[in-house]
Amino acid sequence: MTTTPLTKAYEELIEFIATGTTPQSLINFQASDTVKQRVIHLIELEKINSLTQDEKKELDNYMQIEHLMRLAKAKAYKYLPTSSHQ
Repeated sequence: MTTTPLTKAYEELIEFIATGTTPQSLINFQASDTVKQRVIHLIELEKINSLTQDEKKELDNYMQIEHLMRLAKAKAYKYLPTSSHQ
């Protein structure tokens, strides 16, 4: 069974959460280059209307993950020691 890029994105996020987080580690979290390249590819396909239904679902799911992470990162700043955000 091969790991799809979407599964990889979820695996990375789950692994990150499972190993414990801090506000700073959440702010610093980045998807792997593999996941980033896959998303770029899907966005390029979307621009030329060449996404399959599965690719559309994959991109939509990744965008949901991205939105969730942006919200969490914004909230994490609230929990940083005051000297960290100066």
